[in-house]
Amino acid sequence: MKIMVAIKRVVDYAVKVRVKPDKTGVETNNVKMAMNPFCEIALEEALRIKEAGVASEVIAVSVGPAQCADTLRTGLAMGADRAIHVATDVKNIYPLSVAKLLRALADVEKPGLLILGKQAIDDDCNQTGQMVAGLLRWPQGTFASKVELDQEKRTATVEREVDGGLETVCLDLPAVITTDLRLNQPRYASLPNIMKAKSKAIKKVTPEELNVEIKSDMEIVQVTEPPKRKAGVIVSSVDELIDKLKNEARVI
Repeated sequence: MKIMVAIKRVVDYAVKVRVKPDKTGVETNNVKMAMNPFCEIALEEALRIKEAGVASEVIAVSVGPAQCADTLRTGLAMGADRAIHVATDVKNIYPLSVAKLLRALADVEKPGLLILGKQAIDDDCNQTGQMVAGLLRWPQGTFASKVELDQEKRTATVEREVDGGLETVCLDLPAVITTDLRLNQPRYASLPNIMKAKSKAIKKVTPEELNVEIKSDMEIVQVTEPPKRKAGVIVSSVDELIDKLKNEARVI
């Protein structure tokens, strides 16, 4: 069984995001980029499934500009067997377009499992996994905190996090799974594997070759920073605190 993992290149989580002066987006020039943390978890889970003998191959896929190859090489260094780069210079690629590209790749590669991070930390859309499952007409297990596969029955049991606690669903394969934060702890790529990954070939395809038109039905009007929080005040007594909460904050 093949496992296909979608990974995204985003601004590193440790970097303080700055809005562009013209307010058209966030600044990415000369900014450290990295693999989306939820995508790292997705890739780690795929590698663990392969190491358990359930899968035969892990394929990492990324959509975007030429720099995405660096993110794919990180995936290869972590242990992915192959990498596919859907190359496009379109600046803003929205979830539906990505879902259509992943569906086209799934039709070509025929994976038994497609794993994605539940969301990307740059736009927090949390839509791609659900959309690609709908396009493929595959069952889906979102926000997975535990995944177990049964080779004989060709099923996946997914424990998923919901508002009220945990929910367990059983999916017939092929299926789509999106990973939550508590599923696993991603491994670090070793230096020898990083060096080996530099020489590995990355297959490049274009949206046109996949017969997918990238277009958007959404327009970004303006990107602004959140308002700065007001400085706190020190109160001298509990009575004063209660008075401020009641009469100023109006929370009690």
